[in-house]
Amino acid sequence: MTRKTRLKKGDKVVVISGAWKTDEPAEILRVHADSGKVVVEGVNLRWKHERRSQQNPDGGRTRTEFPIDASNVLLYSEKAGKGVRIRREVVDGKRARVGTCGTRFD
Repeated sequence: MTRKTRLKKGDKVVVISGAWKTDEPAEILRVHADSGKVVVEGVNLRWKHERRSQQNPDGGRTRTEFPIDASNVLLYSEKAGKGVRIRREVVDGKRARVGTCGTRFD
């Protein structure tokens, strides 16, 4: 089952809930539409333990971003200077994402 997602890779978002809540915008790195989750740059960092291999002979630990639920982020609007909710509208015969402040995101 796939869920509809209103977010795209490269969008600027604000985390509105959870331990990583902030007013600073961050970029979406990946969108997992099937699970309704997004990976946001610098958010939900966890240690990932890597086994030794030929490509990585030393192994070790790295900090990587893990997915958070898409409902915990809002699209960031430059015009409003904050996160805004969005809706789909038909503008000039094409579907576009429009924020509550009137900003178009497509």
